[in-house]
Amino acid sequence: MPEPTTTTRARRASLAEQSTELRMAVMRLARRIRQERAETELSATQYAALAWTAIDGPLTPGRLAELERVTPPSMNRTVNCLVDSGLLVRESSPDDGRKVLLHATDTGHEIVRETRRRRDAWLAKRFTALTPAERDTLAEATEILRRLTDQ
Repeated sequence: MPEPTTTTRARRASLAEQSTELRMAVMRLARRIRQERAETELSATQYAALAWTAIDGPLTPGRLAELERVTPPSMNRTVNCLVDSGLLVRESSPDDGRKVLLHATDTGHEIVRETRRRRDAWLAKRFTALTPAERDTLAEATEILRRLTDQ
């Protein structure tokens, strides 16, 4: 009897088994993509804070802590490292001088751009090995994954 295809196995797997398989595959993929980054000594947490600020900034430290789901003291330590490294700057808010806004420096922006370029290139290279049908399946899966994360 021939070996069942991945699709056949997925249909026979329980919901719990499918959930586990998806979780493991997404985690492995995310871990591998995170390895592709600009040549820096930044931790994953520091890079995430820098990226939020570079892409969605300026941000307050409190908002950054919310986005990263960490405590404000933990985010303050991360921000201090990034400021000391010259990747973020603190400025007073023009609306409220008591509020601090974080801006990525030119160097910080460049690190984020280079990291995104490397990650996109790594994934694009793997996409070229897929069939058009497999790429279409991944496009559909991307939409489904977005819906799952937005729930």
